[in-house]
Amino acid sequence: MGRIKDEELFQMIHDYLKDYLPKQRGSSPNTIRAYRTAIEQFLDFTAEQQGITLTDVTFDMLNCENLTNFLKWLITEKGCSSATRNHRLASIRSFFSYVAAGNPENIFRQVSLSKIPKQKTDKFAGVEYMSEDAVQAVLKQPNTQTRLGVRDQFFMILLYDTGARIQEMLDLKVCDIKVGKVPVATLLGKGSKVRSVPLMPETMAHYQNYMNLFHSDEKRFSTEPLFYVERYGMRNPMSDDNVRKFLRKYGAVARRNCPDVPTNIHPHLWRHSRAMHLYQHGMDLTLISQWLGHSNLETTLIYAHADTEQKRKAIEKSMGRKVTGGIDIPRYSVTDEDTIKRLYGLK
Repeated sequence: MGRIKDEELFQMIHDYLKDYLPKQRGSSPNTIRAYRTAIEQFLDFTAEQQGITLTDVTFDMLNCENLTNFLKWLITEKGCSSATRNHRLASIRSFFSYVAAGNPENIFRQVSLSKIPKQKTDKFAGVEYMSEDAVQAVLKQPNTQTRLGVRDQFFMILLYDTGARIQEMLDLKVCDIKVGKVPVATLLGKGSKVRSVPLMPETMAHYQNYMNLFHSDEKRFSTEPLFYVERYGMRNPMSDDNVRKFLRKYGAVARRNCPDVPTNIHPHLWRHSRAMHLYQHGMDLTLISQWLGHSNLETTLIYAHADTEQKRKAIEKSMGRKVTGGIDIPRYSVTDEDTIKRLYGLK
């Protein structure tokens, strides 16, 4: 592993994530994870832009100009919303406030980043969502004769059926899916709030096939991650980037035959799509709010404001698909940068 060029930077990241947030501020695991994601993405972006390794990133590189470019990249390349962009900005600012408090010589860094404005958002602006035809077109794309194709298709089906946030999906454990007369998924949402979402029979058919391929030797009460990647024989929870990558791939292929498929397929689009389809089929907004885990009904009103066809259009389609086959999961490599991130609390 290469020598760290700016030890102070990485030590402060470690102390911020491992000591300050959990012990002094009492932040929840989900909050800490969100801050960690923002810092990690900013560091990775900086290293790539500079053409260097993570070990060579320094405080001086994390300047106002670079952060502005990073925020622009989140919108244009990652397809993040203005709200996500603003949250990343707030998370990075919070870290630099901690840096300034710990060493007054770093106050100028905090002041520099404070000049970057938040991006205005209209909570009642048109909500982007997929038509039901578009959802079906994307779900058809994975090659279900392969192991990864089965995984990717089931992930998308469960993402849509539950209307879950991406982190709620990635946090799912085997034991969080309850099989019975009324199958449910238990989701851990914002503010560590837990909710149960009923699962459709078609979803459970895909679930059984997925479990036979990926968790055949595990009991239903296992705390192993439901979705994972395998590297050198070791299982690791699937990452946000991994999901975004295969969503973009399937979206691009589906768009060739279905013009309804948006150019940017991202995880939250499935949540919006599920909510809009439930609303269009007549589900009460209060029930949709509970389904999505909104703390405020006003948040759910965006779907009522966005939908202009609810009274004249109702589409009745099922999403059942036969799933068979399987192949081995490909190998992955562990890099020095993975090790560095774990050492300094970024993993």
